[in-house]
Amino acid sequence: MNRQAQSAILFVLGAALLHAGLTDLYLRYVKAGLRPLVLAAGVVLIVTAVATAWYEWRADAKHKEPHGEGAHEEEAHRERAHEEGAHVHREPRVSWLLVLPLFALILVAPPALGSYSAMRTGTALQQAYGYQKLPASGPLRLGLADYAGRAVYEHGKGLTGRPITVTGFVALDHSGAPYLVRMALNCCAADAQPVKIGLTGQVPPVLKPDGWLQVTGTYTAKRTKDAVNGGPIPYLQVTAAKPVPTPSDPYDETWNN
Repeated sequence: MNRQAQSAILFVLGAALLHAGLTDLYLRYVKAGLRPLVLAAGVVLIVTAVATAWYEWRADAKHKEPHGEGAHEEEAHRERAHEEGAHVHREPRVSWLLVLPLFALILVAPPALGSYSAMRTGTALQQAYGYQKLPASGPLRLGLADYAGRAVYEHGKGLTGRPITVTGFVALDHSGAPYLVRMALNCCAADAQPVKIGLTGQVPPVLKPDGWLQVTGTYTAKRTKDAVNGGPIPYLQVTAAKPVPTPSDPYDETWNN
């Protein structure tokens, strides 16, 4: 591609990154903390595209200016060289297909990773460096990974006998056993791994995989091992559950704090 085409592609890519960063679309690719970098990358690409186009325009304008005696001969020589080498430098039109993924980024938001990936990947639960102090009494609203970590590594300290509310999407194993899951990110969706909790007690009789649930229940010492990597999966004794919309940020970042 020539410089004009290159600058056009850079501009479209930069605009796509800005669009993603200014909306919640970027959350389908990277964690929330990287939003400033997404926006900065978009700005850099747009500035680079404008600078490239301006430089090429200036170069063309300079070549068209008369340079005194011999200018016409130089221009004729340049045209002949261009005609002779056109077949060498001409890029195939199929290369423009490279632009299609950019439009896909703008127009189509990919779905977040769900139950299919979760049940084929081992739990990523790991012990945190420390847990925030919980209120002394009353109901608790915890992140799924926060509950799982406290249940496994603190053996339910501060959780016993208290109503606990967590939110996640439903996944079913090969036997139909229900789990509540959040996908955890280190950086981006490519490295997403699931954190799972098992559901027992008053579990709704019909559950749809990938549907989001807000579950209220109590701590139980019951555990199982992940069939994929043998990691610990705690349970929640369910007392109530209700469907909720998919959150704007479907990934859970609290697991490695």
